Amino acid sequence: MIKAENLFFRYTEKSAPVLKGINLTIEKGEYVAIIGPNGCGKSTLLRHFNALLLPSAGDVWVDGKNTRDLFAHREIRQKVGMIFQNPENQIVGVTVEEDAAFGPGNLRLPPAEIRARVEAALAATNLLQHAGRAPHTLSGGEKQLLAIAGVLAMNPGYIVLDEPASSLDPAARKTLAGIIKELLALGIGVIHVTHHLDEIVPARRVLVMNEGEILLDAPPAEVFSRVEWLQALGLGVPQVTELMWRLAQLGLPVRTDVLTVEEACREISRLGK
Repeated sequence: MIKAENLFFRYTEKSAPVLKGINLTIEKGEYVAIIGPNGCGKSTLLRHFNALLLPSAGDVWVDGKNTRDLFAHREIRQKVGMIFQNPENQIVGVTVEEDAAFGPGNLRLPPAEIRARVEAALAATNLLQHAGRAPHTLSGGEKQLLAIAGVLAMNPGYIVLDEPASSLDPAARKTLAGIIKELLALGIGVIHVTHHLDEIVPARRVLVMNEGEILLDAPPAEVFSRVEWLQALGLGVPQVTELMWRLAQLGLPVRTDVLTVEEACREISRLGK
């Protein structure tokens, strides 16, 4: 598991803390989403999960390894793969295949194992047919998938997604959602920060952050039913949830913890009976 214990972090000794007493446990294979207004500490927290940042106070553990242990960083970064907002920051290969092989190649694995990992990662991200292409010729969505393939080739236990769909069109976001579903089926834990709230409806838990603290840790239905509270934080809810909330404000007897179109249709059709 990934575990944070009383985690504080500040970028300089004199600056205000960005993270304030975070206590959190994420099991392997779990899908956890993190939302919050800009500047609340989401990305800073993510960077602690694979030791890109180290605590100013408190501890972060990854499968029993403390991120303060510099000798454990290589293993921790194999276990926790990071996908950033701009995939081009993670692309280093001349071809798609070469880029996906960069991580396992640095592990000095046997060539046959590297090839097997790369082929499996490219197949999982629907990029196998593009193996010989130059990465710069890929679309934005394909580049993001390539970044994921490069992480998958490392055989991680967890994948951390920091606003991966911010510049993707709806079709590419749908593909990304399918990839996340496949990752979970493989037993890989997913930690996902996004402003596209419809994407995280399938999450097991949603963490709501503000000013460096976790204000709420609950299932999506419970989190998104608190429409007015989220709005006060400057956050939204999935469109279908907002629709049901507005109907309830008009006096209609409908649930406000609805997360899918199918649920909404059932609720609305029930009104006519």
